[in-house]
Amino acid sequence: MTTVQERETIAIQFAEKMNEDEMLNCMRCGFCLPHCPTYIESGLKESHSPRGRIALMKAVADGVIEPDRDVERSLSLCLGCRACEPVCPSGVKYGHLLEEARDIIHQNKKHSFPVKTIRKAVFSGLFPHQERMQTMTSLLGFYQKSGLQYMARKTGVLNMLPDNLAAMEKVLPKVPKKSEMKNRPTELPAIGTPLKKVAFFSGCLMDTMFLETNKATLKLLQLAGCEIVIPKSQACCGALHGHSGEKAGAKQLAKRNIEAFETEEVDYIITNAGGCGAFLIDYDHLLQDEPEWHDRAISFKNKLKDISQILVDLRFQEKVRLKLPAQSVTFQDSCHLRNVMNTSSAPRILLQSIEGIDFREMKDADRCCGSAGIYNIVESGMSMNILDSKMEHTKSTQADIVVTANPGCLMQMQLGIERENLGECTKAVHIADLLIKAVAL
Repeated sequence: MTTVQERETIAIQFAEKMNEDEMLNCMRCGFCLPHCPTYIESGLKESHSPRGRIALMKAVADGVIEPDRDVERSLSLCLGCRACEPVCPSGVKYGHLLEEARDIIHQNKKHSFPVKTIRKAVFSGLFPHQERMQTMTSLLGFYQKSGLQYMARKTGVLNMLPDNLAAMEKVLPKVPKKSEMKNRPTELPAIGTPLKKVAFFSGCLMDTMFLETNKATLKLLQLAGCEIVIPKSQACCGALHGHSGEKAGAKQLAKRNIEAFETEEVDYIITNAGGCGAFLIDYDHLLQDEPEWHDRAISFKNKLKDISQILVDLRFQEKVRLKLPAQSVTFQDSCHLRNVMNTSSAPRILLQSIEGIDFREMKDADRCCGSAGIYNIVESGMSMNILDSKMEHTKSTQADIVVTANPGCLMQMQLGIERENLGECTKAVHIADLLIKAVAL
């Protein structure tokens, strides 16, 4: 906070908008502490734990302390992984408190001109517009295919970037042509006997930078007996907005998605990105103050399923032979898939059903990898500390393949593999991409 007036306004809004009952539900028992990555990596600093952050929120709301830089820093350093929620005996919805607090701070803080410009470009100018996402991705494709990438690496220009960003450039996926991104199907038939009709949430990054994973997901759904519709009017899920203090923008995107999917008469809405799925399933909370939209959001969330869960529910692994050359595999949970969508066993069931796979459970596979949207860029120090710990557990499995269920996790694990020089012996893949390779067609 830079001015007294800003701090006063933020304190008033904390008192008015923060859910006091939810904050009081925290019993300060400490069950959350061993599950919080920032608490552990900060050297057990209380203010960097869920319990400590809730105490700070309550103190600001009660007027006991000012919303100063230390408060903002504590909230900014949180990954939002929500690992604290499943272990909380009181069922505190910490993620909801965090997003409300961040929104209040960011909406009442005067950002510098460069920061304001970047935020507007990203949150208003880019992510809500899929055609612009396609254009940006195609520019990345031009960089990769034109020789610019080769020259940048050969001349050492990338060495001018921070180490983690330079390494991240090396793990960017090969992006598709713009024509591929634009010519997407809107309907696909089931292969074999139709069992369910589903709608597919294609996402913004998933349907551009990770288009091949979306293609694999759709083929798996078809093989499982699903008729598929892909609404063209759907939009970005709004997770980046919601986690970054842009609640109004997140609401707009939520409403667009609810409208896009509610006209489709389907059994389920399928996602293949844990981060997107977790935000989608919280639309009812996001729109709780708008009764008409709240009820529609509940109907929307009740149909949501992750790709791994629908496959297991339809007994895909029993109907389709899955086989790969002999190799060892471990699984890194998507925090949001596990902690918010409550999906953790389904991916493991699918992986262990593949012939030739030696599945090896990773220690603390449920602990965040440090990606958390753009956290690994804006909080690179903490992110890399968390990733280093994750890579120690990854190496201990001696697995050939690290499987993930979220694009951010995938790139973070690839970054860890690059930093540890494990590229010759270890690969990271999305579960849909591994499964489609395992299908014996």
